[in-house]
Amino acid sequence: MGIALITGGSRGLGRSMALALAAQGVDVILTYVSKRAEAEDVAAQIEGLGRKAMVLPLDVSAVSGFAAFADSLRGVLSERWGRQDFDALVNNAGIGIHASFAETTEKQFDRLMNIHVKGMFFLTQTLLPLLRDGGRIINVSSGLTRFSLPGYAAYSTMKGAVEVLTHYLARELGPRGIAVNVVAPGAIETDFDGGSVRDTPAVNAFIAAQTAMGRAGRADDIGGAVAALLAPGAAWITGQRIEVSGGMFL
Repeated sequence: MGIALITGGSRGLGRSMALALAAQGVDVILTYVSKRAEAEDVAAQIEGLGRKAMVLPLDVSAVSGFAAFADSLRGVLSERWGRQDFDALVNNAGIGIHASFAETTEKQFDRLMNIHVKGMFFLTQTLLPLLRDGGRIINVSSGLTRFSLPGYAAYSTMKGAVEVLTHYLARELGPRGIAVNVVAPGAIETDFDGGSVRDTPAVNAFIAAQTAMGRAGRADDIGGAVAALLAPGAAWITGQRIEVSGGMFL
């Protein structure tokens, strides 16, 4: 696995994925929306591990910008790597909105849809010509598609769509030897949802009590899982939902 593209790679899970892949010998291209300095810091850490890294701006909610992004990516691949393609796409970029079903607004719903479903669908479609035969795609979902917690009806609906789409991508891209899988994190100690799991002791304790491994997840738990799924030995795994939750709500 030579070059991986990770959307939303400046912080949280994306950052952990990028560093885990670099430690495994993979070069990484990161995208960011507004946190360029943070993305460049991650790139510097990747290069400190002896791998190549680049950062590119991308708003995954703006489908109209995807063609220009693909052109930029094509230029980066040619100039930095002397290649016309890359090896793995990790659709990680996303946001969380916490609102009860009764209080969820159309604006909130549309924002989630545009980022998690529409954006992922058409970005993947746009980048297919640049993804090599035999490559990999990982789509990031959530443990919330298996279990439910109040306040995440809209968010989890989007992630359910991601999981269904993953099955279709695995089937349609199989003839090209491209493996497509879902990684579904449980509750993780990051700034997601305002950092509630990381920064609220009562929430963290509740999660730990409901998890077989006895603690909330950490970003590196997810980064390591993504690196494992992109390793050479995992090429025959496709169309699967891999929950990485430490056994939450078993």
